[in-house]
Amino acid sequence: MTATLEHTNFTVADPKATAAWLEAVFGWKIRWEGTAMDSGYTVHIGTGSSYLALYTPPSASPSAERSYDVIGGLNHLGIVVDDLDAIEARVIDAGFTPKSHADYEPGRRFYFDDDNGIEFEVVSYT
Repeated sequence: MTATLEHTNFTVADPKATAAWLEAVFGWKIRWEGTAMDSGYTVHIGTGSSYLALYTPPSASPSAERSYDVIGGLNHLGIVVDDLDAIEARVIDAGFTPKSHADYEPGRRFYFDDDNGIEFEVVSYT
């Protein structure tokens, strides 16, 4: 039996705003949203088999630490797409700046940081 990743949960400034650009860029759908632990708010967005849980507490502050230097830090989130160029155009339309373009086995990719400071890697294996 193989295990499958169902979801990842992380804190963002505004779950509804983050969900809106994830829907526009990747075509994902909101699966659930509502009140969460500690009087926070969560939006689950993704596909039928996996999703991101976007949580915000009543008050939060951005981290000044670089994730790659912190044990347990979220370094980046990798998203596989069929049409890398089309998704890059959507990323730009959403107001983000693609960076670190690379083309090496097993695929072509780029990265971008969202407005929460989360780095995304977008890769195509086609």
